[in-house]
Amino acid sequence: VPAGALVKALPVMREGGDPALVVVRGDHRLNEIKLRNALGGGARPASEDELERHFGAPGGFIGPVGARVEVVADEALRGLSGLVAGANEADRHLRGVEPGRDFEPTWADVRTVEAGDTCPAGGEIRIEKAIEIGNIFKLGTRYSEPLGASYLDEQGSEQPIWMGSYGIGPARILAAAVEQNADDAGISWPRAIAPFDVELVGLGKDGEEAYAVAEQLYEQLSEAGLAVAYDDRAAGAGEKFADAELLGCPLRLTVGKRGLESGEVEAQVRRGMAKHALPLDGAAAAAAELWRETP
Repeated sequence: VPAGALVKALPVMREGGDPALVVVRGDHRLNEIKLRNALGGGARPASEDELERHFGAPGGFIGPVGARVEVVADEALRGLSGLVAGANEADRHLRGVEPGRDFEPTWADVRTVEAGDTCPAGGEIRIEKAIEIGNIFKLGTRYSEPLGASYLDEQGSEQPIWMGSYGIGPARILAAAVEQNADDAGISWPRAIAPFDVELVGLGKDGEEAYAVAEQLYEQLSEAGLAVAYDDRAAGAGEKFADAELLGCPLRLTVGKRGLESGEVEAQVRRGMAKHALPLDGAAAAAAELWRETP
């Protein structure tokens, strides 16, 4: 028997202690939040003792036909026929079950939506992972009535305030940006939200020309309005480059002995790793222009 032709029975106990039988198609999964909304409160799976006491059969053989308790059926069962369901007796099932004819349930949408399902507008549902970076909630009078928050309408009558809320998550925006733009080497910050605009990597030691040029370029970049992360550590070039890619500033500038010999500063755009040779004279202005073109 195909799973879609089975009636999956889920015996539950409501918050007030009353039993209920929730049924969904065999190939569908129950959504506990939807069930809570449908029942107007929480519910838990019935224990073995409660199965015998309220449902009259062991688990696996409980069904909606002749059930002693309220039956809540998922909307996906509406209009189906020829189903197989538990017979409320040990080791027995019923064939040819038809909702509405063999049992009259309370209908509700209680199943989990799956990829490929049809939405109310007729399109096919696609499920993707996402990060919620903002939300809007209609609160209605849920909080205003208990708080006594009210206003006088045009007729002078006191009415509860209708409330709503909205918010954004700055940290989630950053997380979403990282997830969208990172690569195997590390983060690639969008220019608009990067913690630094430029990472300046100096490969010279104190007292060397490359060191002095890097110090000067740092000042010029800062004067040009760019936020600069200056890596002047006594570390190797490979380590500095790897850390720069990991940090993910939109633009990396490298001042080293080889570049100075040709009168250039190496620039690398983090997104795509494209390299550019900037003239040493006017490197700060050229870097600022290149930065403005980065994504």
